[in-house]
Amino acid sequence: MRKAKTIMSLALTAAMVTSMAAPAPVMAAEGFDLNLCIASEPQSIDPALNTTMDGSIMCQHMFEGLVKWADDGEGNATTVPGQAESWDKETNDDGTVTYTFHLRDDIKWSDGQAVTAQDFEYSWKRLANPETAADYTYMIDMVKGYSEVADGSAEVDTLAVKAVDDTTLQIDLSYDCPYFEEIMAFPATYPVRKDIVEGSDNWTFDPATYVTNGAYKLKEWSHNAYILMEKNENYYDYENLGPNTIKFALLDDSNAILKGYNNGELDFINNFPVDEVAGLLASGEIELGDYIGTYYACFNTEDETFSDPKVRKAFSLAIDRNYIVESVTQTGETPATGYVPNGVYDAEGPSGDDFRTVGGEYYSVSEDDYEKNCEEARQLLADAGYPNGEGFPTVEYLYNTDDKHKKIAEALQNMWQEQLGVTVNLDNQDWNVFLQNRKEGNYQISRNGWIGDYNDPCTFLDMWYTGGGNNDAQYSNPDYDAQIDAAKSTSDPAERMKAFHAAEDILIGDDSVLAPLYFYVQPYMLKDDIKGMYYTPLGFFFFSYTTKE
Repeated sequence: MRKAKTIMSLALTAAMVTSMAAPAPVMAAEGFDLNLCIASEPQSIDPALNTTMDGSIMCQHMFEGLVKWADDGEGNATTVPGQAESWDKETNDDGTVTYTFHLRDDIKWSDGQAVTAQDFEYSWKRLANPETAADYTYMIDMVKGYSEVADGSAEVDTLAVKAVDDTTLQIDLSYDCPYFEEIMAFPATYPVRKDIVEGSDNWTFDPATYVTNGAYKLKEWSHNAYILMEKNENYYDYENLGPNTIKFALLDDSNAILKGYNNGELDFINNFPVDEVAGLLASGEIELGDYIGTYYACFNTEDETFSDPKVRKAFSLAIDRNYIVESVTQTGETPATGYVPNGVYDAEGPSGDDFRTVGGEYYSVSEDDYEKNCEEARQLLADAGYPNGEGFPTVEYLYNTDDKHKKIAEALQNMWQEQLGVTVNLDNQDWNVFLQNRKEGNYQISRNGWIGDYNDPCTFLDMWYTGGGNNDAQYSNPDYDAQIDAAKSTSDPAERMKAFHAAEDILIGDDSVLAPLYFYVQPYMLKDDIKGMYYTPLGFFFFSYTTKE
């Protein structure tokens, strides 16, 4: 019999949510069209199948979860009730947790149909279903029954997500997950409608079938040119929305992007020609936001050459991280001393030292120690059978088309040649082709980067679990998996973090699966007359409530 130890409830009135999401405009222009560029053609705008930041930002504007991100009044995003107006949290004697969500009465799809609890049940089970092949399926592994569904030993209805009635949703967790509220605000858990999704394999490409429940809806998609969104007249907070339309230009040429901004075609950009960055920073035109993420080189651990941890570690140690951030990227990035970046909470949460400070450095990034690192790298390569690089095969570094990625790739190529005596060829590919090849392991070394999906080390570490959807390194180590399992089997903060630190020790300290380069910052440019944009260090920009003076 279940007995509640604690019961928590969260409820905000519609007026309170509106006041957080939509600050009153001052001298705002009556109706305007917003134009911006965050990336090229998206991989997917199916909330469950997207794995990229650009696709996530687009989905954030056209869909809404049980929880959403709203402006805290200072340009920062904070979680507030979204499609759910309130919920109860019940902690049970056996350590499991039950959430009961009460949906708003006035939520509708963009075609006018009511959004129901059954839509959420369908969508969460679709995400968990192995047949969906969603890379982000593990995002809801805290839900009871997930493991059995994921390994195919149980039907998808085993997942403990249940519509009690049209406006009440119950979700049972196998443990008290500290970041569950942010999971509910993450695109993979957003609702989609069964009749739409199962009615067409290409439902995301046509505005007529791309039925959404968020502030905006898809009006037009001109592939490799732009995605145009317009206000969703069925959104419950429609009256407070800002731009009439939001147009996402789909570009990967940073020179063309900056030109579009300078000539007034674009109001917002976050990608710049490397050679222009220093001047734009000095002039104050580039703003820098906090960004919880890591840029790294990823080794294919199943590749014959890079199956040896000594080779991977040698390549990592030979990288001059200071040169990359000071002479290539030049936007205030921090040389990476591990994989989990600065700003991620450790056991004491926001009030204590962060995970990186507690975890320490896996190698020195002091300029004085670079030559020492290179000496160790050469010895490791010799121990692997390649003294002075002799006999080492020519290998390839894969990156997607972008001025900054190209400059970084060229710097790495030179460092590996000069310090290790090896030849590395460079291969650049268009974004979607690059993503597919990296995912399938069709590479030897690849550019990679990861932005936290929520503020917890789990978002950086559980992706390298054997068979994980985002495990592009094709990495598998039972000892590593055991630490991730240990972290997820306890709600004790100290025990969780002990296991996560042990996991990173294996990933970077022992196996050198990745070569972290730097911890991100988020540079962007926004026209002075655009007000009300807000942002979260997880990388999401929000434009739904912007105004134009």
